This record gives sequence, C-alpha cells and structure tokens, in this order.
Amino acid sequence: MSGVPLDTAGAARARHKAPGPQGAEAADVRPSGRDRYLDLLRAVALGRVVIYHIFGWAWLTILFPSMGVMFALAGSLMARSLGRPALGVVRGRMRRLLPPMWAFAVVVVPMIFALGWRPVREEGLWWFLRLANYLFPVGAPPYPWESGAEGGLLETSWAEQAVGPLWYIRAYLWFVLASPLLLWAFRRVPWATLLAPLALTAVIGTGLVEIPGESGEALTDFAVYGACWILGFAHHDGLFTKVPRYLTVSLAAFVMTFGIWWASGHLTEEGWNLDEIPLAQATWSFGFCVILLQYAPSWRQLPGRLARFDSTITLANNRAVTIYLWHNLLIMATFPAIDLLYDVPALYDHAGLVDAAYPVLPLLLVWPLLAVAILAFGWVEDIAAKRRPRLWPNGSNGSNGSNGSGGVTSTGSAPPARAGSSDRR
Repeated sequence: MSGVPLDTAGAARARHKAPGPQGAEAADVRPSGRDRYLDLLRAVALGRVVIYHIFGWAWLTILFPSMGVMFALAGSLMARSLGRPALGVVRGRMRRLLPPMWAFAVVVVPMIFALGWRPVREEGLWWFLRLANYLFPVGAPPYPWESGAEGGLLETSWAEQAVGPLWYIRAYLWFVLASPLLLWAFRRVPWATLLAPLALTAVIGTGLVEIPGESGEALTDFAVYGACWILGFAHHDGLFTKVPRYLTVSLAAFVMTFGIWWASGHLTEEGWNLDEIPLAQATWSFGFCVILLQYAPSWRQLPGRLARFDSTITLANNRAVTIYLWHNLLIMATFPAIDLLYDVPALYDHAGLVDAAYPVLPLLLVWPLLAVAILAFGWVEDIAAKRRPRLWPNGSNGSNGSNGSGGVTSTGSAPPARAGSSDRR
C-alpha cells in the first residue's frame, strides 16, 4: 500500500511526560488539535510518490524518502490513539484502512479477470485463499504478471503496476496489529526497541539470512520501516526534547552517511534507488525522519506563504488512502489518453511536439484523474471513519478533519523519454 499510503489520519502531536522507572504510561500534556506540520509532510510525501512513479527518478528516494516519512507520521498518530483501549484503537484503524482498499479491489480485480486472468488453472484452489488478501491483506494480494494483450489499451504489466503498491497497505496493517506491543516495549526499553528494526534489517535485508517468498518480503518491509514507525512513538512521547539537538542530528547524519555508503556498494540495475537496497533504505529513512521530527514545529495553521496551499494539503490528508491506492493505475491510464493526440488531425504535422511533451504530459493529466477518483471513491474514507460523506473535503467548509509503489511505462507509438521505474514504491 501504502505504502503508500499511506497513513489514514492527520492529527496533532501530543507531548507526553517521560515514563517513570517502572514504565508508567506517559501523560498527555498538550491539548488536542491538528498539527499542520505533520499534514504538510504527509502531503509532500504523497506528491513525491506520484512524481516518482511517473518519472522513475531514483534520486527522489534519497531527496525525500516518502515511505519512511509516512510510516513515522503514522506511528506518531498511532501512539496518540493508544491512549485509549488498544483493542478499540486497532479495530478503528483497520476499519479506516480496509474499506478504501475494498473499493479499489472491486474495480481492479474484475478488470483483471475480464482481461483473461485464469488463476485456478495455474495455481489451483490455493489461489482462493490468497485472494482473501484483497479483503484482509496480511499477505500480498495476487495478480497476474501480464494481463491483456500486446498492443491493447493498457500495457500488459498494468495489473502489476496497479496492485504492486498494496505492499504499503500490508505493512501498515502489520504495524497497526503490532503497535500495542511495540509501544509497550518502547516505553520500557526505548533505545533497544527503536534500534531493533535496524538490526533486523541488517540480518534479513542484506542476505545474511534469507527468508524466501512473500513472507520474506513482508518481514523485510516490516524491518526496514519499523524504526521509522517507532520514531513516531518517540516524537509523540517527547523523547526528542530529552536529547540534545546537536547529538541527535549528529548521530542521524552518521546513520544517513552509512546508508549512502552501503548503497554505493550494493547498487542494483536501478542505480541509486534505495527502495531496492533494504539496509540503505532503512538507515537513510531513519536518519532523515530523525531530523524532520527533531526540528518539528507545532503548527495549528500553516505559516506565511505555505498558507496558500492550505486547502490542497487538507484535501491530500483527508484523501491520503484514496490517492495512494489509485495513483499508479491512473498514471498508466494517462498514456492511452496521450496516444490519442497522434490521431488529432491538427497535430498530424506536429508529432514532434507531442514527442517532446510526452514525458511531461502524464504529470499534467494524472492530477485531474486523481480528482475524479477522489470524487468517485474518496467518500469511502468518510464512511470508514464513521463520518458524513464529503465529496471534496479541502477544508473550505470549515472541516479540517482527516481520516487518518511501481513505476509505469508507456503504450502506443511514442517512445517516452523517461525512466519508467518498475519499483513498487
């Protein structure tokens, strides 16, 4: 997912008193309300994910590690919610997460079948159990590697591109289920709990211990982003205020430097794409999130020139799951639309202009398509959160509440001049 999703709620950071020697639960010392700094980070993370999946620029995974940031924000909000009974919190998070995914599956799975997917012939009855991951994604939802026919409206890899980002939803669900135990451990042995995921990544994310199949992928994702999720706990509990800033930033810079050094010796076919280098991703994202949260202001309103983006940021936070789930499929849908330009009589003598604009046109077209998806499916997030459905919740009506990766390639005649990453993040 989710990943990407992709966090489903925006809420204010709440400072806590430090746990006592017996690990007593922290006491909230800040009033409730939205923290617009966290909302801004989530909106930037979502935008970066969309741009990366259009152009496939590997350096974007270094410039802004979106998935680590989104998991850190989600961890902070989960810690805040766990001031209430854990069972109710976990059920509430799952209720907010799953219905938007079901709406996505209701559209995508029939499309895959209509384009010739015959999984029972290939996998037998076991496939029906795997299909349940579209309802409760503890594992990877199944999909065909190729769907449709060559020369069709969509490229044959469209199903992989559309369903692949659901890894984020799976990872988010794992973190939600584990959070009561993780938060209990963090408030008793904070540093050991915080660093344990990095140690686990060093074991299973480097090939030292190999766990094959989907179980290995799921556990690797859990380890890679686990430290970021637990950083969210630290942010919520005010741990950053108890460590000198110069020490925090220095250590974060050291960890990030290690991540880049490790990546330099383990580059894949996608070069500096950290998504393909687990230990580099884990350490770089960890250090990056430490700095973001160490310097985190507490904004009730967006300051200065950022205020002009208030409605966009509010909409992105209120529809974060919808944007994450649908963006990759909609990116793919832009290419058949662009290819139609070659059939416009007025452009017959200007095909070179279309070729030149081809790499940028998906970026221009995906936003109106996402707007349509928000109008068509975004209200499911409100129903899941037990709120009145809203078509366009950008805060203009006074409501500021909030609910909460593979690149694509072109079809058609024009050769797109872009990276076209196939990475799932």
